[in-house]
Amino acid sequence: MSAAPAPSAPQGVLVTASKVVVPFKSELIQDISADRFKNRAPHLVGILATKKEDARSYAEFTKRACEQIGINFELRFVGQAREGMDGEGVGIGVEEAILEANEDDDVDGIMVYYPIFGDRQDQYLQSVVDPVKDVEGLNHQFLFNLYHNIRFISPSTLRPVPASHLPQNIDPKKDDQPPPGTVKSILPCTPLAIVKVLEHVGVYNPLLTYGDRARGKVITVVNRSEVVGRPLAALLANDGARVFSVDIDSVVEFSKRPTGDSKSKFNAHHVSNKTDNTLEQCLAISDVVISAVPSDKFKVPTAQLKDGCVCVNVAGEKNFEADVRERASIYVPSVGVMTIAMLQRNLLRLCTYQDMVKAQRAA
Repeated sequence: MSAAPAPSAPQGVLVTASKVVVPFKSELIQDISADRFKNRAPHLVGILATKKEDARSYAEFTKRACEQIGINFELRFVGQAREGMDGEGVGIGVEEAILEANEDDDVDGIMVYYPIFGDRQDQYLQSVVDPVKDVEGLNHQFLFNLYHNIRFISPSTLRPVPASHLPQNIDPKKDDQPPPGTVKSILPCTPLAIVKVLEHVGVYNPLLTYGDRARGKVITVVNRSEVVGRPLAALLANDGARVFSVDIDSVVEFSKRPTGDSKSKFNAHHVSNKTDNTLEQCLAISDVVISAVPSDKFKVPTAQLKDGCVCVNVAGEKNFEADVRERASIYVPSVGVMTIAMLQRNLLRLCTYQDMVKAQRAA
């Protein structure tokens, strides 16, 4: 009598962003049915100034997703992107295209497809976008708020210079509800999408105080880009996690300055310090591994992962090996549809903020 075959190792759960996005999409559809949008749908302008195919594909994906829920999406081609492309060609440079959209009262939201020139010039362009129309949350004021853990702001302060970075009196019993006269600050849509995915799979503990629900978690973020990696590491650290930010030349640890730190009068927010840890050492102790490396040659070694960790692939390429679920308890292969949903949610919130600013000025 032959022996029974050995049971195969359990596979980690595959969680797709298309499942996570369902309640957010329902909320968006409900919000867009409000009286505010009965006569004119929210108008989102995408500015494409690069010939890169992945940027064009993302723009087309955004257009389809907006059409599904009733958002008017207009793609404007500028600079080198105009050659041989269909759509609204604009015979001006990218900065002027942003400024024109800023001044256009019919435009509610603006997004720009990066990279265009490179980090420094692209960072400048991010701050040219009017913050009351910045659906990506990349204007320097929103990034300042993110890095300094400022969660609520008055819409009237959405101007080039940040209004304040002093501590805020947030009532933990009221969870994440903005204090009277304030609204939620806009967060970069991809890092926010990742946080929402982590909330969905249980990495965030809802029993803990708002603003500290990732406490006790060790998270490794591979790639420290200014659009995704660095703001994501700061966002997670501001929520209480210990975060290792891994880039080509260094590993930086992000952690949250304790509340009531006598050395600082400012709002409790993340601090960062270089560490001698290698990627392998970080992976061995990480409850969550998030990778956003834009290369199909980079793979996170499955053998180096902590057993039972959560793995999230953010890059268009697969940054994890095919057997990742043999070590990971949960694997999320992409977050693209969640990023679009957060972008759309930011757009509708900014429409509300614009109404609030107009009402304040008229009073």
